[in-house]
Amino acid sequence: MNPYRVIGKSVPKKESWDKVSGRVKYVDDNQEVGTLHVKLLTSHYAHAYIKKVDTEEARKVQGVHAIVTGKDYPLLIGTTIKDRPLLAFDKVRYYGEPIAMVIADTEAIAIQAVTLIHVNYELLPVVNSSLQAYQKGAPLVHERLEEYLIDQENETTGTSGGIRPIPGTNIANRQGIRKGNTDEGFAQSDFIVEEVFSFPQSDHTAIETRCSDVEIKKNGDVIIHSASQEPFEMRELISETFNIDQGKVHVHIPLVGGSFGAKTSVQLEPLAYVASKSVGGRRVRLRNSREEDIVTSAVHIGLHAKIKMGCTKDGKLQAVKFLFLFDGGAYAERAVPISKAAAFDCTGPYAIDNVWCDSLCMYTNHPYATDFRGFGRTEAAFGVERTMDILAHKVGLCPLEFRLINAIQPGDTSPTQVLLNRSNLGDIKECILKLKELIDWDQGQRIKISDRKVRAKGISCAWKNGDPPPGVGAGAVLTFTSEGGVLINSAAVEIGQGTKTVLTQMVAEKMRMSVHDVNIQMEVNTQLNPESWETAASRTTFLSGNAVLRAVADAVNQLKRTASVVLNVPAEELVVANKKVFKKTAPQISIDFSEIVYGYIFPDGTVAGTQVIGRGSYIIPGLTEMNPETGKGVQGPEWNVVAQAVEVEFDKRDNTFTLIRAITVADAGTVLNYKGAETQVMGAMNQGLSFATREGFIYDDEGKVLTTQFRSYKVMHYGEQPEYIVRFIENPVKGSPFGSRGLGEHGIMGMPAAVANSLSIAAKVPLNQLPLTPEFIWKTRLQRGGGSNASL
Repeated sequence: MNPYRVIGKSVPKKESWDKVSGRVKYVDDNQEVGTLHVKLLTSHYAHAYIKKVDTEEARKVQGVHAIVTGKDYPLLIGTTIKDRPLLAFDKVRYYGEPIAMVIADTEAIAIQAVTLIHVNYELLPVVNSSLQAYQKGAPLVHERLEEYLIDQENETTGTSGGIRPIPGTNIANRQGIRKGNTDEGFAQSDFIVEEVFSFPQSDHTAIETRCSDVEIKKNGDVIIHSASQEPFEMRELISETFNIDQGKVHVHIPLVGGSFGAKTSVQLEPLAYVASKSVGGRRVRLRNSREEDIVTSAVHIGLHAKIKMGCTKDGKLQAVKFLFLFDGGAYAERAVPISKAAAFDCTGPYAIDNVWCDSLCMYTNHPYATDFRGFGRTEAAFGVERTMDILAHKVGLCPLEFRLINAIQPGDTSPTQVLLNRSNLGDIKECILKLKELIDWDQGQRIKISDRKVRAKGISCAWKNGDPPPGVGAGAVLTFTSEGGVLINSAAVEIGQGTKTVLTQMVAEKMRMSVHDVNIQMEVNTQLNPESWETAASRTTFLSGNAVLRAVADAVNQLKRTASVVLNVPAEELVVANKKVFKKTAPQISIDFSEIVYGYIFPDGTVAGTQVIGRGSYIIPGLTEMNPETGKGVQGPEWNVVAQAVEVEFDKRDNTFTLIRAITVADAGTVLNYKGAETQVMGAMNQGLSFATREGFIYDDEGKVLTTQFRSYKVMHYGEQPEYIVRFIENPVKGSPFGSRGLGEHGIMGMPAAVANSLSIAAKVPLNQLPLTPEFIWKTRLQRGGGSNASL
C-alpha cells in the first residue's frame, strides 16, 4: 500500500496544458526584430584536407553581414578531449562538418550565400567503421593526437579520472575492467561461446532540432538562449574558450522539445557566439535543419563488440571477456565517457567472478557522438543478452532460467568491485519472475500459428549506474507567495521527462499541502537559479530532489520558529499541513502560512521571524575516480535493474514480422508519479524497438551519410507499436528522494536484444547485427541454408 498522499499519484505535468494548447515557447518560437540568421557550410567529404575556402562571391550577396571560416578562429574545443575545431580549418574529419558560416538578414539569404562558397579539398582515405579504425595501419583520423595531451608526464588529458588517447592510433581512450582471473574461469567452463555483434550509429530524432540565439551586449554580457541540457556547463565552456568572466555569460534554457541526450554537449552555442561577435554583438540565431541535426551535430554512438562467455554444465557463468570498439566518430566529445560507462556495467545484471573488458573509444570519419538514453548500456546489452541466449541454448537451458541462475544478488560484487546490497542493487530476480508471468513464458517460446507464421518470445535483462563524476550536485530555493503557496527555484531542465512536476509533488508531500499550491519555474536562468549538474544520466530527480527536500526542511524549520513565537508553543510540538502551522496535540491552535511567510508583526510593532526562504543543496557522497586499467572504483550510488520481453509474429516466407507485445518490469525503488513513470518507460521502449527494427545510419564507401532525412532515416511511427505492458517492483534506495530509482533509461536498454532474441528463435538463425530488417533476416537465412536446421 502506498503510504504517501501525493508521491506515487499520477499528477499531470505542470506544463501539460501549455504544451497541448500550443502556448509553450521554445527557443525558435521567440522571434526578435533585428535578429540575424546564421547558416553553416558543411563538408561534402568525410576526410579531406582543406586547401582553400573561397568566400568572394558569397560576400557579394546583398544582406550578408559577415562570413566566418575556420582560419578566423583556429580554436579546439571539447568537453573531454579538446580535439574539435570550432570550424574545420586544416582538414575535415566527417561528412557534414562545419567549415564556414554566413551571417545574414534572413535565413534564405544565408543559405543562398552558403551555396556560393567554394572549397578545394584534397581527399584522404576514410576510416569507415570502428573495426577498421582498430586495425593496424589504418588511416589516422588525428595524426597529431599527442598535441591534445594536457598532462604530458602522465600522458592523460580531459576530465574525470584521466582520459588516455594513444598517439599513432585511432584510440581516443581505453577503459579496462580486470576482475578475477578469466583464464582460470574459462578453464573451469564446460561450455564457451564467442560471438561478434554490431550496433550502428544513429540519430536522436528529437522533435525540436538544436537551436541557439546569442547576443553580446555593449557591457560585454553574453546572452544565450538555447535548447540544452547543461546550462552551467555551457556557461563554463563559453567562459573558458573565449576568456570571458563566467558572471557575464547568461544562459537561458526554456522548455526543451525532447533531447534523449542530444542536447548535452555544447555544440551550436560557441559558433553562435563567434557569429554574434563578427557582427558587432547583434543577436543571431543558429538553428539546425533536420538534415543538419542528423549529421552535422552530435549523434548516437555505435558499437562493434566481440564477446566470449563460459559456463559450467549446470549453467553457472564462470568467465566473460569483452572487446568493445565504440564508434565515437571524428571527435572524442561524449563518446569517451560513454565507452567508459559501458565497461563499468559490462556484465549486465549477472554475477560473474572473472571479468576482462577493454572498452575502446575509436576515432572514425563519422559524425561525432554524444549522450543517448542508456549511455552505452543499450549497445553493450545487445551483445551481452544475445550471448546469454546463445550460451543458454548451447547448454540446453531455458534462457529465462539461465538468467535466474546467474542473476546478481546482494553480497555479489559489480565489475567495478563494489559490494552490492538490496539498496544499491534492487532485485533483478523479482523482475524476471514477474516478466515470466506477464509474457506467459510457460506456454512456449516458439509457437506455430500456421504453416507460414510462428510466434516467438525473446527476453533480456539490463542494468545501469548513473556514473556521474565525483563532486556533482544541485541546489534549490523555496520561496512563498503572500497566500502561502510555494515557489520552487531549481535549475533542472525540463526536456519532457516530468522532473519539475515530480519536484512539486515532493514539496507537497513533505509539507502536506495540495500540489496545486506548489509551482515551479520552467525556464532555467544561470543568473538566477542555484547551480545544478546537467540534466542527464537519470540523476536529475536524485540530485534536485535531495536539494529540494533539504530546502523544504529548512523552510519548515523557519515556519515553526516563527509560529512558535506567535502561538507560544515550543517549535518541536508544531507540525505543518494545509498551508498552516498548528500544535500537534491541539490542531485548533494554529496560524496560516500567509500570516508568517514574510515574518509576523505584533500590534506593538514587535517582529517575529523574517521572510521564509528555504535553501537546500546536495552533493552525491562516496564517488571515486575509476581506475583506467582495472575499472575499480565507485561510479554511482545505485544500479537500476530491468527485465524485458518482446513477442513477435514472424512470416517464414517473406521474413516480415509484427511486434505483438513488449513488456518491461523495472525496479523503481519507489514510484514518484505512476503515469509519468509508466509513459517514460513506454517511450523508451518505443525507441529501443525502433533501433532494433529500422534505425541506423547508412554510409557509402566514402563515409557519406545517406540517411539524412526522414524519407530515408526510418523511425517507428504511431500505429506500428505493439501492446506495451509496464510493471514496477519497489525496493527503495537509501539516500534517494523517497527511495526512488532513476527510470528514464530503463525502457530502452534491453529492447533491441529482446527483439533480436525473439526473431532469432522465430527465424532459427542468429541475428547479431542491427537493425533487424526483413532483408537482413532473409540474407542471414540464406547464408545459413534457409535456417531450418541452423543453430541459435
